[in-house]
Amino acid sequence: MIKRLHYYLFKWFSPLMVKILRDRAGNKLANTRISNTTYIGNPEKLNCADHVFIGHFNFIDASNGLEIDEGCQITNYVSILTHSSHSSIRLYGRNYHGSEMIGYLKGSVSIGKYTFVGPHSVIMPGAKIGKGCIVSAYSMVKGDFPDFSIISGNPAKVIGDTREMDEPYLREHPELIQFYSEWANK
Repeated sequence: MIKRLHYYLFKWFSPLMVKILRDRAGNKLANTRISNTTYIGNPEKLNCADHVFIGHFNFIDASNGLEIDEGCQITNYVSILTHSSHSSIRLYGRNYHGSEMIGYLKGSVSIGKYTFVGPHSVIMPGAKIGKGCIVSAYSMVKGDFPDFSIISGNPAKVIGDTREMDEPYLREHPELIQFYSEWANK
């Protein structure tokens, strides 16, 4: 009996990949997948392109504008924030009461085409991540990062270039160059 109950609970409540996102024109993003365990705050302020994958147990805040471009992968346990009270709560103590206070951060976030965000990363308000980037697991990303950056650490820094990482694959498999060039050279 316990085994059967466990089976049904797992079946009914396990994370699933579902297609629920639409672009700003209301068109369904047919190739975008998002987990049922990901929370999106203020989805009306999220501008998401197609071919995006958003995994399990993420917190995505779009209250001050969030752009996720084509082909991005947001793995699991990622927080994307467009506001934060992490400084203002200390400055005001008991007098803290909201978003219009000194130290309260607000800023839109943009994540460029075909960027990969590793698990347990935090993207802070105002972050701009270029296309073709990799954000390493457990990174705290704040500021602007150029295209093709390998971003890692807390605080995150550029530690490499994804084009150098991709070069051996493209040399060994020249049939991929056309696909790579379609998005990378724009």
